[in-house]
Amino acid sequence: MSATVETLAAKLAADTVDVMDASGEERLFVEVGAVLGAASQSLEEAYLTEIRVRLAERKARTFLERKASELLAKLSSEDK
Repeated sequence: MSATVETLAAKLAADTVDVMDASGEERLFVEVGAVLGAASQSLEEAYLTEIRVRLAERKARTFLERKASELLAKLSSEDK
């Protein structure tokens, strides 16, 4: 895949996630992907990969933050 496609996909994914966060439209990326698919399958695939990676990282980070918070609470309660 070309660097141009990867760069454009990454930027579009970042912008889409920002709009999703602001608007609450959790499936907006699907609509953007459909628009891309009609014009460029290569860009659509790269974009959807970027979206999946970003959303997966977000879920994993939320999970990890919750686990860290639970651990800190446990350690704090043991100190008392």
